[in-house]
Parts: sequence; C-alpha cells; structure tokens
Amino acid sequence: MLQLPAEVGVVVEDAASGFCGAVLRCERDSVELEDARGRVRTFPLRRAAFLVDGVAVTLVRPVPQPTAGATRSASGSVRVARTRARTARASRIWVEGKHDAELVERVWGHDLRVDGVVVEPLDGVDYLSDRVAEFDPAADRRLGVLVDHLVAGSKESRLVAAVRSPHVLVTGHPYVDIWQAVRPATLRIPGWPDVPRGMPWKEGVCQALGWVDGTGIADPAQGWARVLGAVGSFRDLEPALLGAVEQLIDFVTAQ
Repeated sequence: MLQLPAEVGVVVEDAASGFCGAVLRCERDSVELEDARGRVRTFPLRRAAFLVDGVAVTLVRPVPQPTAGATRSASGSVRVARTRARTARASRIWVEGKHDAELVERVWGHDLRVDGVVVEPLDGVDYLSDRVAEFDPAADRRLGVLVDHLVAGSKESRLVAAVRSPHVLVTGHPYVDIWQAVRPATLRIPGWPDVPRGMPWKEGVCQALGWVDGTGIADPAQGWARVLGAVGSFRDLEPALLGAVEQLIDFVTAQ
C-alpha cells in the first residue's frame, strides 16, 4: 500500500465517507482535513482508507526536514539569528488591548524584536485622536494602529476617520474581538458562537462553549488562555488579521 506523508495542504478523500479536504494538521495518531467549505474533520492515521486521484493510500506523519538553511518564525518570515533584540525604534504599533498585544507577540514577536518595534495596548480607541496628537507622529516617528471591528458604519470607523496624518496608518479586522481572529479549527470548535446583545462578548462566548469554572461561571481569563495557547503560527489566524498586522509592520519599519 502506498504511504503518503500528511503534509499540510495535501488533498485526500476519505474513502468511507467521501469527505474530501486538505491536510490542516497532523498529530501523532490523527490527521485533520478541511474541505472547501471550511468544515474540519479528524481521521486516524495509518489506515488504508484515503484516496488520491482514485489511488488508495495510507497517510503517515511527515518526516521532519533538516534545518539546514533558512528557518521560519511563527509569522512565516525567515528567522534571523540574533543574540539580542534591536534597540527600539521611535515608531510604535498600538493595539486595542492586552489580548491583542499578546496575540501579536505570539505570532510576530521574533519579527518585531529583529526590527526593534514595540507594541503597546491602548485600552480601547475612544480617545484615539487625542492619543495620536500626544504621540506627535513624524517621518522618523511613525505610528501604526490595529483596530478591532473596523467595518463601515461602526463606532470604530468613525473614530478612525478623525485621524489624519501621513505618518499614521490605521488598519483593522472585522471581528468583534481579537479572539475571533483565531480560526475555529485551531480550537477544534465548529465556529465562534453568536452572543446576544447586552451580554459581555467574552463571557457569552465562554458560556456558549462551556469554558466555565467549577461553579459554572464563565471565566474569560481561562477562555483566553485556551485561545492563545492554541496558536502556534500564522496558519492559526484568519487572513484579515494577518494582512492588517503585516501592513503595520511594513509601515513603521519603512525607511
């Protein structure tokens, strides 16, 4: 029986169910497939139950490649060997809160240290114009801002529209909270639940997903630990966030 390494992106069909998808993740005894609709299913490895172009194959774990040459950081960039971080630039990247900063650090931390970029949480964007004026951006002191829920007609879009400077770039993502920028498949959930109006979003999500403490009370701190702990690289994030952060890094590091 032909053995096929379960490399990320390889498309196979489960012969029993007809489920066809690309390899998303390969664990020791299982493999996750994602179909064209974004549905994810898990199958056991080492069984003659997959088809590739009609040919029966057994999926096996990929053999780790030698690390000769360039290695990659969590963001997918080439990892640079340095003994210490670069001295911080005058330019900054601002994000809305602590969770945003931690997620950016998890994926782009290596890149930011190499480039000497500091990420600072804002605790919301209600006073963004005032904060930008205090920062006093200039050609050698650029500012990038990452905003949650930056969609047409939102409060955030109106606040951002008031910021006008060639030395400031504001990007954002459409999600209510940075949690939603983590792909549901990464957390092995079918999707992010809808939270009724009037209920705090994080508490509502934790309650719907059963992320509660011993007394049944939603615990956002434990919920965030689950979310952040599941993220290993850029592949675990939605494209909308990836593009927004990459734009900011390029902007504040431009010569």
